[in-house]
Amino acid sequence: MMHNIEIAQGVYSVGAVDWTMRNFHGYETPRGITYNAYLIVDEKICLIDTVKAPFTKELLERISQIIDPSRIDYIVCNHTEPDHSSALPAIMEKAPQAKVVLTSQGKESILKHYHKEYDFLVVKEGDSLELGRNKLKFITMPMLHWPDSMASYLTGEEILFSNDAFGQHICTSKRFDDENVITDIMHEASKYYANILMPYNRLIGKALGKAETVPLKMIAPSHGIIWRTHIQDILKKYEQWGSGYHDDSVIIVYDSMWGATEDMARRILEGVAAGGSSVKLHRLTTSSLSDIINDLLEAGGIIVGSSTQHNDVLSTMGGFLTYLKGLQPVNKIGAAFGAYGWAGGAQKSIEESLKASGIALESSELAFKWVADKEGQDRCFSFGMEFAKKLQATKE
Repeated sequence: MMHNIEIAQGVYSVGAVDWTMRNFHGYETPRGITYNAYLIVDEKICLIDTVKAPFTKELLERISQIIDPSRIDYIVCNHTEPDHSSALPAIMEKAPQAKVVLTSQGKESILKHYHKEYDFLVVKEGDSLELGRNKLKFITMPMLHWPDSMASYLTGEEILFSNDAFGQHICTSKRFDDENVITDIMHEASKYYANILMPYNRLIGKALGKAETVPLKMIAPSHGIIWRTHIQDILKKYEQWGSGYHDDSVIIVYDSMWGATEDMARRILEGVAAGGSSVKLHRLTTSSLSDIINDLLEAGGIIVGSSTQHNDVLSTMGGFLTYLKGLQPVNKIGAAFGAYGWAGGAQKSIEESLKASGIALESSELAFKWVADKEGQDRCFSFGMEFAKKLQATKE
């Protein structure tokens, strides 16, 4: 037997909890990951999303404890990325008469992924599906975070099945926000937003506007817990993050070959702290990219340093800068620093990457040959202090 949870009248959580997953396409998940799916049992039976293929057997077992899977009338694909859709072919074998409900972009994606023609029901913004006492309304959310993305709203129970929006990568035995430690949930929600949704900041406000037009008793995402008590808290956080809000904190991200760049990083940190801003230090060999980006989400400043190797940055820094460029953080200021041996190059590469990432560049002139002397160390400290003051001025 599986422990199915009825989250509302006739609505069941039937997805899978992957307690041991620690990396999800480059996103480190120390608390695991869930693949949430929801079964609505009404006059018509509807499955909201599926699960990652290895958990297909578990999904079918959970559904079978409630109804015969052959009775499913509709399968809604809110988003066709394989963590949500790769169990679809197996479900369709059990319920071949079911209609697959999705956007036009979703249909294209399903055909490309699974090479099968199903009975597709293509929906658009404002379309709805009569289930009986409930109605399912569809809210398109393109590029949050794929072109096919949408949310589904259940009218009778006032549940928003939001797919990736409002999600978190965290495994729990309890399914609701108020049954878990809310600080843990909010931390994972911010980390998820920072690493998955940050590039689409400008679209968040429009999506929130759609969500806020309907009464909400629950937000049921496809990753993590279900929101029922802290709905307004997570909506406010998304509004804040989407607006590009930042405080006056700073993160320093670096990697070092023989310790000279590390010494510079620590002295810059002391200067930022002396200037009155909170600051965190990350070395790329010991901090995960997803944790660094989570700290950047609400930080106003980022200072990046690398030793020079082959006239460029260290390979670890190259990977970080590529990741940062893809996320396009907004309303940040940044700077570069580093030590070099025979010839420099890393600082210039960092500055170019920061600009390409949309970060406003502050000139530091903190590139030292071999090791910074006392005067150079003092310059690092002074730069950190001035950087903090400039950042604080942007908040006034």
